[in-house]
Amino acid sequence: MAATHEVTNQPPPLTDYDVFAADLALVEGVQRHNAGWAIDALSSLGRRAGSEQAQEWGRLANVNPPRLVTHDRYGHRIDEVEFHPSWHSLMTVAVGEGLHCLPWTDPKPGAHVARAAGFAVWSQAEGGHGCPISMTHAAVPALRVDAALAAEWEPRLMSRSYDPGLRVPAEKAGCLAGMGMTEKQGGSDVRTNTTRAIPASDGTYRLTGHKWFTSAPMCDVFLVLAQAPGGLTCFVVPRILPDGERNPFRIQRLKDKLGNKSNASSEPEFDETVGWRLGDEGAGVRTIIEMVTMTRLDCVMGTATLMRAAVAQATHHARHRQAFGRYLIDQPLMQLVLADLAVESEAATTLMTRLAAAVDDDESAFKRLGLAVGKYWVCKRGPAVASEALECFGGNGYVEDFPMARIYREAPLNSIWEGSGNVNVLDVLRGLAREPGAWEAFRNEVALATGADARLDAAMKSLEAELADTSDVEVRARRLVEHMALVLQGSLLVRFAPPAVADAFCASRLGGDWGHAFGTLPAGVDAAAIVERATPKVA
Repeated sequence: MAATHEVTNQPPPLTDYDVFAADLALVEGVQRHNAGWAIDALSSLGRRAGSEQAQEWGRLANVNPPRLVTHDRYGHRIDEVEFHPSWHSLMTVAVGEGLHCLPWTDPKPGAHVARAAGFAVWSQAEGGHGCPISMTHAAVPALRVDAALAAEWEPRLMSRSYDPGLRVPAEKAGCLAGMGMTEKQGGSDVRTNTTRAIPASDGTYRLTGHKWFTSAPMCDVFLVLAQAPGGLTCFVVPRILPDGERNPFRIQRLKDKLGNKSNASSEPEFDETVGWRLGDEGAGVRTIIEMVTMTRLDCVMGTATLMRAAVAQATHHARHRQAFGRYLIDQPLMQLVLADLAVESEAATTLMTRLAAAVDDDESAFKRLGLAVGKYWVCKRGPAVASEALECFGGNGYVEDFPMARIYREAPLNSIWEGSGNVNVLDVLRGLAREPGAWEAFRNEVALATGADARLDAAMKSLEAELADTSDVEVRARRLVEHMALVLQGSLLVRFAPPAVADAFCASRLGGDWGHAFGTLPAGVDAAAIVERATPKVA
């Protein structure tokens, strides 16, 4: 019987490696977009993310999900959420590295790119804890609508000290921010919100209503949409009031989600909850859109990160697993699958760093379409990449002991958060119709690669013909935005990626010879070079 306990032909865990240095597309994007000054710090974070300890934190945070505690043992309503210590360890590193504040505290050239790279590296340890990190980062530009509120909250949100627990914000080493927008009758249609905000004599408002999705309810402060007398308005709502009293924030339940298990998503009920108005009455969407713009970029970042993690796991597995007399990575068909996945991942990462650079350089016209197009397409591709990468493991991929199961369950989230696919597609149509400068900036970006690849040039010509036809545009909207995304990614890869990657992308995604299942790259692509580039090198 002893012989049956010998384990052979099982790949070692992908651990103890530099997550950043192994992602060549990310390294090159950081260097290209003025963030080379951050490389040493990113590599240090990469080694930490690739450590056995960090990966164990990620596992434990997911198998020990947060627990809602509505009352203390004496019967007092407390509405708190308890997390596993591993969650707090992950948060401590994320906050300590400034992933929630770097561009605001150190606004040098390339700061948003550096922060995007750090977020992408550390999120490979665990994705769920990125939610409060993302929202805290995104809250700052929205808060700047009101100088007094910004002066009060920015120093707290920019601290690199993680200080969990509900206490008077002024007494905490650091604070985190969340948002409360959607309600059960409206979802993304936030103008149908029914939460009411009544002005009080002290200049604050009293909010009453029920929010449907409010993630990270243990944050210290939230930006909340509610109906004031003048219309939908944004409010700053702290969990603890300046006098130490608990602001009514009654958590009705935590969502039992498909994935993102480590992160608490809640339904809070407001009952005469105190809020400070942020911006004018009736300007709620215009005020909070500054936050949404930032979190949409983080959706692209989160999915690009997930793709990279999936490709790293799949290529590492194939490099060590043998079948039919050869390593999987040397099997021609498996090599095509891995190469196709790697091309998709590199296209997402290259677009992610370009969008972060657009935020750094305040390219408002390009951001207008680029972010919405990127949010739609990259987030749509995430689940397909996760599914195919999982299949590379065979049955092991479908087992919770292995990392692919968690990646697979996490994959659909970013396509839903901050506006699902249709919401982003319609936003692209609005931008095209109302802001001609946005299309001009988009076209100019793609034109930087004109003449470099005939397939890209033909795809751009075809896209312009599609845009000229305004009939049934909503019916064709997804096809149109997909076309825009592929042309934009193709342009970036032709300019910045190795020839093997750019050629494979243009031949498949733009050249009309792609079967849409991974592993159907056309003949002639250098699959071996692409896979070699994508495979983590572990000592």
